[in-house]
Amino acid sequence: MTTNDSSPPRERILAAAMRLFYAQGVRGVGIDQLIRESAVANATFYRHFPSKDEVVLAYVREHDRVFREAAAAAVTGRSPQEAVKAVFEGIAAQFCEPGFRGCPFINAAADYPDPDHPVSRAIQEHMDWFRARLLELLTAAGHPDPQGAADTLLILRHGAMNQSRFAPPRRVRSALAGAVATVLGGAGPGAGAP
Repeated sequence: MTTNDSSPPRERILAAAMRLFYAQGVRGVGIDQLIRESAVANATFYRHFPSKDEVVLAYVREHDRVFREAAAAAVTGRSPQEAVKAVFEGIAAQFCEPGFRGCPFINAAADYPDPDHPVSRAIQEHMDWFRARLLELLTAAGHPDPQGAADTLLILRHGAMNQSRFAPPRRVRSALAGAVATVLGGAGPGAGAP
């Protein structure tokens, strides 16, 4: 299956990378397959992405962009506590979808162990941004330990995403919602109330 031939070449390459890297893993997809699936010439591919690492970097940044947009939509018009719950409801909805294969950031990080590699740095930037956003919301909610709670929520995010591959996703979703509510229980009066 190839990408829509009418879109610009860079978009087609990135769309193919988003689909293939997530489904098959970064290491499992070669440049030839990306070229074939995006229906571009070799020269066109290399004009937009001089190396596979450049495509992986674009892939990570695109996942970051999509996540940030979803998080922004989830917090709009909500109290800080409800915003945190909404962000995690969005995360939980992901692992209930067909074809879910875990966190795209963690999956990509497995192939880039060097913390100074641009792909690793982009993944770290995403993690740092998400922690900072959680810290901001938890502080605004009046949580007595916003730093610790932000760290706990990050662990819950990644643990739930991994566990949903080995247990019924709806059960994991329910457990995640309960754990988030417990963490939020320290965020001001009535924060943990349903």
